[in-house]
Amino acid sequence: MTSSDQPKIGVFICHCGTNIAGVIDVKRIVNELQRADNIHVVRHYEFMCSEHGQELIKKAIEKQKINRIVVACCSPKFHEKTFQRCLAAGGINPFFVEIANIREQCSWVHKSKPNEATEKAIKIIKGAVGKALHLKPIEVITVPIIREVVVIGGGIAGIQAALDIADTGTKVHIIEKYVSLGGNMARTEKTFPTNDCAMCILSPKLNDVRSHDNITIHTMSEVKKVDGFLGNFVVTVEKNPRFVDEKKCINCGRCIEICPVEVLDEWQLNMGFRKAIHVPFAQALPSCPAIDEKNCTKCGKCEEKCPTNAINLKETKQTITLRVGAIITSIGWEEWDPSPIVQYRYGQNKNVITQFQFARLLDPFGPTDGKILTAEGKSVKRIVMIQCVGSRDKRYNQYCSTVCCMAALKHAQLAKMEHDSEIDVIICHQEMRTPKKRHEQYFTNAREIGVKFIRGRPSEVLEDPDSDQLIVRVEDEELQKLFSIKTDLVVLSTATVASKDTEKLARILGIDVDAEGFVAELHPKLAPVETKVAGIFVCGALQGPKDIPDSVAQGGAAAAKVIATFSNPVIKKNLEIPEINQDLCVLCGTCVESCNFSALTKHDKLKKIVVHALKCVGCGMCMQACPTGACQLKTYRDDQLHDQIQQII
Repeated sequence: MTSSDQPKIGVFICHCGTNIAGVIDVKRIVNELQRADNIHVVRHYEFMCSEHGQELIKKAIEKQKINRIVVACCSPKFHEKTFQRCLAAGGINPFFVEIANIREQCSWVHKSKPNEATEKAIKIIKGAVGKALHLKPIEVITVPIIREVVVIGGGIAGIQAALDIADTGTKVHIIEKYVSLGGNMARTEKTFPTNDCAMCILSPKLNDVRSHDNITIHTMSEVKKVDGFLGNFVVTVEKNPRFVDEKKCINCGRCIEICPVEVLDEWQLNMGFRKAIHVPFAQALPSCPAIDEKNCTKCGKCEEKCPTNAINLKETKQTITLRVGAIITSIGWEEWDPSPIVQYRYGQNKNVITQFQFARLLDPFGPTDGKILTAEGKSVKRIVMIQCVGSRDKRYNQYCSTVCCMAALKHAQLAKMEHDSEIDVIICHQEMRTPKKRHEQYFTNAREIGVKFIRGRPSEVLEDPDSDQLIVRVEDEELQKLFSIKTDLVVLSTATVASKDTEKLARILGIDVDAEGFVAELHPKLAPVETKVAGIFVCGALQGPKDIPDSVAQGGAAAAKVIATFSNPVIKKNLEIPEINQDLCVLCGTCVESCNFSALTKHDKLKKIVVHALKCVGCGMCMQACPTGACQLKTYRDDQLHDQIQQII
């Protein structure tokens, strides 16, 4: 089949069960189209995407010698590739198919007007026929795959993804900004709904990463630049100096003992202190200390004390270039800073803390050695927890953060069951959300051991003028009664938000963030771990709030996508790319500026715009931006669209 062959159109109408045929009169459409001069074959079937429906198309290609196909069905997002494969199996170019969307654009939006919907469907199909008459073959090329992967972020999701990929024999590079892998899970002490020790679960995975021959760890490192395309990415990484040689260090701790500098410990969420040279937690990976360059005075005492000469205070930044076939990003989440809700006094009173900070108080390796104490060091007799702080709130974050209710239930139970059964714990909430397996029973357990619940959002937190206590004012919506509760500690269940580095990293990767600031997946249902850039995947809480099991599952899903991509030695790339008419092009560069994928460049020596086919995703933004019409996307050329419009009119 060549592009010079006379187009012969076949139209195939899908009933989509009753989704289309329940509103639109399919037989009327068939009768109308059969009278058209430019249509050679018209067929209809209940489910055209089914095996039998596709056989109808293949037989028409073989017997009626049709060479352009219009399928009237649902959105091309669902089944365009299905029909492209069908055409290829029938022996014609897979891009000789045009989808006429008569479900989402017609039957679903005009259910109450079947006659008008049918007329509109006829016009949509005729418009698709007009475009199909001008379809040109699209070339498919093959690109070798570099069988290495970069995983950005060393939390539980990234660790799971790295291990799954590495187990297939593929080299994986983990890029982590912090001094250790582990992420937020390493700070949580215990996990709901089983109250398992978080580090008991995480530590074996850290050991697996440490000993895996196919995994290379780059801590204190950041991705600065990404070039290339699926199968062939070039990732530029800046590695900050650790000042401690991981191979020489025996982790004896002498350098930490002698260090004279103490600063707030970010690992303990600024509730404790650490030295300028430190190991964040006992099971940290790498296990050797790192020097905080910002706070180190370079006094040299640690360097003098080190018995293995592992410390080098003259170490400098390094730039590493990695060539990989795919990228997974999983840089995790942060607690929303509740300071803007001034009536809760976070940042004003040290006995108002967040759930994550409370998790550190419960940890035997936390700032208080696992004792629940006030900022003044006194024992806590009552705790009031406030839910949905910054979540489900139009002023801050409209979404539910999904884990906060369960975190509050966990910490309430741990406080009473493992610390002091006499501690009075009160949870103020709009509604407790416990939607997953074993979660409702967890809620029941909390009530059974005496955790109290007030349905209402507290209006303010006051300081008791006669003591160190706080006063929480809240109205119980069920009892319609106002309470003023004296408490030793207020714990805020704050919103889960994307890491502050998310937007910057998204720009580097060329992917999008959504309205809430999380990385936007390609499709929330059908492609939840893919992004708009082929070969770049997302997992964990970077994509949206989620608990540990969901993060692990999504890390595995992202790994599975990479493994599937690498199952072939090459990648097939459809060249649905723009063509530049050099006679019309004035080299203004508007198309170059409009491209989010760096797929077009202005070549000054050749005096023309060059299209990098392997970077182009065929989005059409360049065509839209071009002021002279010189830039034409092969599948959306002006002549195609003009004929499509004429047929509809």
